[in-house]
Amino acid sequence: MATVVGNDAYRFRVEENWAKLPEGWTFNEVGSVGVDSHDNVYVFSRSEHPLTVFDREGNFLRSWGEGIFSRPHGVFMAPDDTIYLTDDGDHTVRRFTLDGRLLMTIGKPKKPAPYMSGDAFNRCTHTALSPEGDIYVSDGYGNARVHKFAPDGRWLLSWGASGTEPGQFNLPHNICCDGDGWVYVADRENHRVQVFDRNGKYEAQWNNLHRPSAIYMTPGHRCPVCYVGECGPVMAVNRKAPNLGPRLSIVDHQGKLLARIGDIHAGNAPGQFISPHGLAVDSRGDVYVGEVSVTAWPNLYPDVPPPPNLRSLQKLSRIQ
Repeated sequence: MATVVGNDAYRFRVEENWAKLPEGWTFNEVGSVGVDSHDNVYVFSRSEHPLTVFDREGNFLRSWGEGIFSRPHGVFMAPDDTIYLTDDGDHTVRRFTLDGRLLMTIGKPKKPAPYMSGDAFNRCTHTALSPEGDIYVSDGYGNARVHKFAPDGRWLLSWGASGTEPGQFNLPHNICCDGDGWVYVADRENHRVQVFDRNGKYEAQWNNLHRPSAIYMTPGHRCPVCYVGECGPVMAVNRKAPNLGPRLSIVDHQGKLLARIGDIHAGNAPGQFISPHGLAVDSRGDVYVGEVSVTAWPNLYPDVPPPPNLRSLQKLSRIQ
């Protein structure tokens, strides 16, 4: 019997073993995931085959990107059906066609900016586009910054610094825009999502989250619905505490909770999460969750070997 998760208008059926990889292939772990205009799913994984493509039933279509990426981290699907891939190990954002032809590179491959310098990039994490096509990049592991670029890759402005005040960041891990141009940043280690105007002016924050790692916004104006993946506690003193994640939260434009999915603890069973790291939603409301399970497991269960079938990708089918 299928596992059903969620509540009220946001109920989902867990699709176990959804992705049908070729024999002998593995995701290892999934940095992020995206969906194109035909509901094909693009999985960006830390594996020998970093970009694998599936139809919505999970049938394998193709792969590309072998030998290009250092540490796959972020996926953004543009409205023109191009794909932006953020590589925090290579300190770059690359734009490709959906069959893998390189169109643009932002950043200098293998040449990080100085740590916490504010310059682009030091282990950038994710990319988003404004309604006008400007490019926002969260620069999170070795910086505390958001950078804005013109559609052709020219730098326009940057904002943010290390700290806990409004407009400051403690690992900006993910980023998205709504149809009005507001910018939403998953400020992971400050346990919040911060909201800015298109020029980096602080507007608001959502604080009912724990280590928000992934963020996906459905198309439309005024943040119609936002899906937030929270990677949960990892310190010895709180990793077993309930109601902190890992989990998937669904909120409205003010951050008000609409639904929350996940068990009270991390796990590999249906309906549980290990470390939601990248999210996408297709045209039917189905949710795809990429997880960095191999990296997260030792932090969650330091004395327990990972199971042989450790999961790194889930599909949650919306129940209409």
